[in-house]
Amino acid sequence: MALILNIDTATTTGSVSLSRDGQVIQTLVNEKQQDHAATMILFVQQILKEQGITPAALDAVAVSAGPGSYTGLRVGVATAKGLCYAWNKPLLAISTLQMMAQGLQATVKDETALYCPMLDARRQEVFMGLYDAGLQEVMPPQAMILEPSSLEAQLAAHKIYFFGDGSPKWELMLSSHKNAIFVEYVISAAHMAPLSTLAFDKKMFVDLAYFSPFYLKPFYSPQKP
Repeated sequence: MALILNIDTATTTGSVSLSRDGQVIQTLVNEKQQDHAATMILFVQQILKEQGITPAALDAVAVSAGPGSYTGLRVGVATAKGLCYAWNKPLLAISTLQMMAQGLQATVKDETALYCPMLDARRQEVFMGLYDAGLQEVMPPQAMILEPSSLEAQLAAHKIYFFGDGSPKWELMLSSHKNAIFVEYVISAAHMAPLSTLAFDKKMFVDLAYFSPFYLKPFYSPQKP
């Protein structure tokens, strides 16, 4: 029975969720990205206290490892690493996009469709991936500059659910297509639970010293005049 602490700070919404064998016990959410660094540890302390669980009882810590906000990912990974070092627990790194696909697929079940989470990456670019109903990669996570012809072949062959904070720009660009479905989605560390449990069972731990987030593209900082 795997008791796992799941942490996500990849976007403007950050959260901490406690799960046992893939079932969510409790989740706390922060909607102000600038507060992620201050709130994540407080959330961890609050959940453990309210659930009467000591760090020693945890089996692992899982973190949403990207892609996403550069600063947000650094906060989440640094928090998870610090907890693992302090508690001597293994670290699990879960793809943010696969976590999102898991979250939507759990509520919108369609065995014949594909799931396309999109995160805003500035201008006409998004971080995206494409997953089938079994959460297997059809297209790996990547930074894509959206054009009218993007995903043309995939849309011709499959119904695709588009979601995430990058999907509105794609919806504006995409002319009406019978296979394109845009749905609301709220990201949460709770959606990591089935994936982190599976990763734990397969012992897919990452090296605490060398692991870094999956940024997918270099950090960009506009130069000050």
